[in-house]
Amino acid sequence: MLKTRQEIRDSFANSGQSITAWAKSRGYTPNTVIAILADDETNPRYKCLRGEAHNIAVALGLKDGVVSRPSSNHAFSMTAAA
Repeated sequence: MLKTRQEIRDSFANSGQSITAWAKSRGYTPNTVIAILADDETNPRYKCLRGEAHNIAVALGLKDGVVSRPSSNHAFSMTAAA
């Protein structure tokens, strides 16, 4: 089930986790995550069609889809283990 931006913001507030910490832990730019969540629900500036915005929207549950790349932290840990 997809979530609204408000539901996601409420979830962060209820869990006590900051948006910045969530973004950094997944290798996303915190400012982009914050901008997507602060965007207008009916006419968003960020369409989240491709790239990092798409990956963030899918990871947050704003849209259905597949994350097109692993987060940079995940990629780094795989490289370090090799």
